[in-house]
Amino acid sequence: MKHSSVAFFSSGLVKTHRDFSQDEESLNARWLIRAGYIAKLSAGIYSLLPLGVRVMERIEDLIRTEMCALGGHEVLMPSLHPKDSWSTTGRWDAVDVLYKLTSRHGSDFCLGPTHEEVVTPLARHFIRSYRDLPLALFQLQTKFRDEARARSGLIRGREFRMKDMYSFHASHADL
Repeated sequence: MKHSSVAFFSSGLVKTHRDFSQDEESLNARWLIRAGYIAKLSAGIYSLLPLGVRVMERIEDLIRTEMCALGGHEVLMPSLHPKDSWSTTGRWDAVDVLYKLTSRHGSDFCLGPTHEEVVTPLARHFIRSYRDLPLALFQLQTKFRDEARARSGLIRGREFRMKDMYSFHASHADL
């Protein structure tokens, strides 16, 4: 969406700060907070402000263009994953950064730090024979990781945007 520059900059949400945030360890986050791109909510959790949203949208548009040029198909998979998917691969107990939760009905879920457990059954649904290969699926999505100590600003936060692409091939040579 195009924004009027005058209205955008006079809206009051684009503010710079003279000094660095004292409660932020990460240099990249300090600069982004000072420049008015992000605001820190908690360790490893940030709000993108209007400038940050504009930059993120432009980066995602570039990535989207390149992934499509490579033959990728964009999908958007759920962030909430059932325990069964992760138990099938043996990673429910092996991955230590999962945010795990239980629904009021007693079902266990996690917030997706990655999507291998979701994309494989999805691809299985559409791949009927080797003629359907290669298949490349990608997404740009918010991911969640329960980092022991989120201290790298936007680089290693607890909630972050990530592009992931998954490809399926008939042979190793094709891969």
